[in-house]
Amino acid sequence: MSFTVNDRPVTTTVAVRTTLLDFLRDELRLHGTHVGCEHGVCGCCNVTVDGEVVRSCLMLAYQVDGCAVGTIEGIEGPGGELSPLQQAFCDHHGLQCGYCTPGMIVMLDALLRDNPTPTETEVIDNLSGNLCRCTGYQQILDAVQATIAGADVGGGDDGATA
Repeated sequence: MSFTVNDRPVTTTVAVRTTLLDFLRDELRLHGTHVGCEHGVCGCCNVTVDGEVVRSCLMLAYQVDGCAVGTIEGIEGPGGELSPLQQAFCDHHGLQCGYCTPGMIVMLDALLRDNPTPTETEVIDNLSGNLCRCTGYQQILDAVQATIAGADVGGGDDGATA
């Protein structure tokens, strides 16, 4: 099978019962995608496949043949620094233990890419499938609002010139 992970080509063979989560962690050594419930309810294993957020614990690795996969390791600024959303999580204490954070950032990055100015209700709805036992979510919402107010997240070039 052939696909890309964070814009890097991968060609490999994979056992038919291997989950995408296990493949990313065990074969590609991308440990930012976390193992949580392994039932698709916690959001720790969120990745994107062709731009859509999926639970990698519920998807078989062979299903991404020909697709573009994105993980937390692929969400960064142009020079390898933290993205505006990641920096806002740090600045607003949107993480404590950090275990759920990669899945939340993958989910929120996709939301902000598709909707750069979501309402607070849209952000809350978007996060409803991500479980965090530490922060109480207010700091996460503060981080998202700060990102919306001050940064171009996941946007790229909109065609405007200076």
